[in-house]
Amino acid sequence: MYEPIRTKSVHTSADHADFPHRSREDALDIQLAGHLAALLAVTDELGLTAMGDRIAEQVARLRAAPPARHAGRSEASPAALHRRAHALAGRALVVAASRADTAVAILAAEAMDAHAAALAAPAAPTAPTALVGAP
Repeated sequence: MYEPIRTKSVHTSADHADFPHRSREDALDIQLAGHLAALLAVTDELGLTAMGDRIAEQVARLRAAPPARHAGRSEASPAALHRRAHALAGRALVVAASRADTAVAILAAEAMDAHAAALAAPAAPTAPTALVGAP
């Protein structure tokens, strides 16, 4: 009635597989470097060079190579860029806390604070518009 199983089960252990394994710490390093590289791109677009340099140092430490930096500009508003940077810094903070990387955790928290402050700051006042012919 039942046919015997002729192939190996998918539930067998992969301990003897031929592919390379990464440790949890290596995987977290890769993930953290990715979040920081994305944060670096947004930070550079906002023109925050001091913070960008600090982020680039951490990316270089995690990847053992300096990150590629460019000043590519998007059409996004500064507020949208600050929101994106705040979210990326939050993701980096979570991963940094998971791998107990204090330096990156402090940097990510400072970045979150800076971007939250930039979002909370009132917009620069614009010059009042004068109507032509108005008294």
